[in-house]
Amino acid sequence: MSENPKRYTITAALPYTNGPIHIGHLAGVYVPSDIYARYLRLQGKDVAFICGSDEHGVAISMKAKKEGITPQQVIDKYDGIIRQSFIDFGISFDNYSRTSSKIHHDTAQEFFKKLYDNNDFIEEVTEQLYDAKADQFLADRFVTGTCPKCDNPEAYGDQCERCGSTLNATDLINPKSTITGETPILKSTKHWFLPLDRYQDFLSKWILKDHAKDWKANVLGQVKSWLDDGLKPRAVTRDLDWGIDVPVEGAEGKKLYVWFDAPIGYISATKEWAAREGKNWEDYWKKEDTKLVHFIGKDNIVFHCIIFPAMLKAEGTFILPDNVPANEFLNLEGNKLSTSKNWAVWLHEYLQDFPDKQDVLRYALTANAPETKDNDFTWKDFQARNNNELVAVFGNFINRVVVLSNKYYDGIVPQPNEFTDVDMQTLNEMRAYPAVISSSVERYRFREALNELMNLARLGNKYLADEEPWKLVKENPERVKTQMFVALQIATALAVVSEPFLPFTSAKLRKMLDIHPSPEDVNDWNEVATAEQILSPGTKIGSAELLFAKIEDEEIQKQIDKLEATKTSNEMENKTTEPQKASATFEDFSKLDLRVGTIVEAEKMPKANKLLVLKVDTGLDTRTIVSGIAEHFSPEDVIGKRVTVLINLAPRALRGVESEGMILMTNNAEGKLVFVNPDADGVDNGATIS
Repeated sequence: MSENPKRYTITAALPYTNGPIHIGHLAGVYVPSDIYARYLRLQGKDVAFICGSDEHGVAISMKAKKEGITPQQVIDKYDGIIRQSFIDFGISFDNYSRTSSKIHHDTAQEFFKKLYDNNDFIEEVTEQLYDAKADQFLADRFVTGTCPKCDNPEAYGDQCERCGSTLNATDLINPKSTITGETPILKSTKHWFLPLDRYQDFLSKWILKDHAKDWKANVLGQVKSWLDDGLKPRAVTRDLDWGIDVPVEGAEGKKLYVWFDAPIGYISATKEWAAREGKNWEDYWKKEDTKLVHFIGKDNIVFHCIIFPAMLKAEGTFILPDNVPANEFLNLEGNKLSTSKNWAVWLHEYLQDFPDKQDVLRYALTANAPETKDNDFTWKDFQARNNNELVAVFGNFINRVVVLSNKYYDGIVPQPNEFTDVDMQTLNEMRAYPAVISSSVERYRFREALNELMNLARLGNKYLADEEPWKLVKENPERVKTQMFVALQIATALAVVSEPFLPFTSAKLRKMLDIHPSPEDVNDWNEVATAEQILSPGTKIGSAELLFAKIEDEEIQKQIDKLEATKTSNEMENKTTEPQKASATFEDFSKLDLRVGTIVEAEKMPKANKLLVLKVDTGLDTRTIVSGIAEHFSPEDVIGKRVTVLINLAPRALRGVESEGMILMTNNAEGKLVFVNPDADGVDNGATIS
C-alpha cells in the first residue's frame, strides 16, 4: 500500500444472523469502524465501508431446528433486526449485504473454483463424526465434549469457549451429538483442505516482521501463537444441508465451510455497492494504492490474519489488509456477555428504555472500549459518563454559548474586535485539535481520540469561565463580542470533529449553528485547523436545544434490576434437583410425627456462629430445638414464625443443650434458606401433617 492511499476499503465483521446484536458487538467492531469511516469521509477521502449478514453455517441450522422454522426464516428475521439496529445507531455502511444473495454465492463459488483449478487445495478422505441415529455427519457445532486442553466439559467441535482454543470435532473427549445425544461414530467422507502450512513463512514475515510496529500487540500475540504451533491444512468444505454448494464434480451434498465463504462476503458486498454506484469494485480490492482495514473482535483474529490472507495470497490478484485492529471483549457488570444466557444489553431494547440516546451509548462504549484488554460495561459508569461528561462538559458549554448569543445578539454571530493573547492562544489550541484527534484515530486509538474531543469542549468551558462575558457585557460590550465570537468558533469546531463519535449530536449542533455542509461551503475537518474563521460574523444561529439530558438513578436501577432478574432466571434454569432417595415404605413414613408449631423464643447459642436455640410451641408442649440457621436469621427474625416440626426425632445434645426435634427448611432459587411452613389460615399448633 502507498504512503498516501487513494481509496480506503473498510470492513466490519459480518454479524451472524442467529440473533440480534448487543453492546459487545457495538463496542468491539461497529462503533470503532464507523468512527474511522466517518473521520475519513470528513477529509474527503474515497471510502467503501462494507458489511453484511453472515447467513450460512451450522448455527443457523441449529437455530432453525430449535425454533421449528426454516433456515431462510431465521436469517430473514434477524437480518431485519440487525439492519435496523445499525440504522438506529448511525453505523454508516456504504453497503450492507447478505451472504445468502446470488452475487455472494457466485463470488464465493468463483473464488473456490479458481483455487481448485490452480491445485491450491488438498483433496482427502477423512474420518469424521457421524450420528447414526440422525443419519448425518455432524458439523462442528453439532458436537460437544470435553476440551483436550482445559477439560471444559461443554466445548464445541470447533472451539472451546472457556480457553479459546480452536479445535477439530475429533479432538473432543467423550463427544456427544447435540441432535440426538448419542455418541457419534467415525465415518469416511471426502473434503477439500486449504494447506495453510504452505503459507507459514509468508505469514510470519508479513505480519510478525513487516507489521511488528503498527499492529496491535494482542493481534500479533495471537498470530504468533498460531504460527509457533505450526499451521496445518484446514477443511474448506463440510457435509451440511445449508450453505453454498461446492462447485466441483464429486462434491454433491457438500457446502463451503462458513469461515471460507464469510470473508468473501466483503468482496461480494463491494461488488454489489460498486455496481449500484457506478464504480469499479476491483479498484477497492486489487489496487496497491488502496488501504484495506478489517475491524473485528479478538475471536476472529485467526480468520482475518491467517486464513483469509492465505486465501487472498493463493488467489493472487488481491491486496492484503494494511491493518486488523481487533478489539478484546466487553463484559457486562463483571460477567462475560452471553447471548444464550440473555446476559446482554440488546440494542433494540436499549432504545426502548433510552429513546434518542444513541450517542450516549456510543460515547460510553468508546470511552470504555476494550482496545487492549477486556473491559467492563456497568450501568453506573454509563450514567456517570453521561451526567459528568456529556451533560456537564460538552452540553454545558454549547448551551451557554448558544443561550448567551441569543440573549446578547438575537442569535447573530458578532463581528469580533481586536484579539487578546488569551483569545489567540485559545483559537490556536482549537485549531490544533483536528491534528491531535487525527493522530489517535489513524493509530486506531479511539478512546484516546474521544478524550481529546472532550478536551476541546473543556477548552471552551475554561475560556468562558475565565473570561466571564456575563459579568463584562454591560461595562465592555465590544470585548464581549470578541469573547462570544471565539466561543462560537469552538462550538463550530465541536460540531465538526464530534461527527465521527457523536453523529446525532453533531447533526443537531450543525443545525443549531446553521453550518449545513454543501459542496460549495463545507465546514470539514481540515477547515477547522486552517480557516481564520469557521463560523462567519452575521450568521444567524438557532435557539438553544438540549443536546444531552441527565439520567436519573431510577432509570439506572431499572436496568440493574432487569439484569438481576436475568441472573435469577438463569440460576433457576441451571438449578439441579437432588435425585430421588431410596424408596421408603408407608410404614417408614408413618413413623415420622410432623406437627405445626410456632417459635415463641429464640437466642444465639454462645460461642457458636451457626446455631440458634429455639423454644417451639408444638401444641403438645413447648420444647427446645437447636437449629443451624443463625447465619441466615437473627433471633428477632424468627420469633412468631409458623414452622413444620419433626417432634419424634430422638433427642440429641448440642453444646450441652438437649434438642428435641427438627425444624423443616429448604433453599429458594437464590440459595436462601427458607422455612417450610403451613400457609393456610385456621391451622393450629399441634396439627399433624400426613
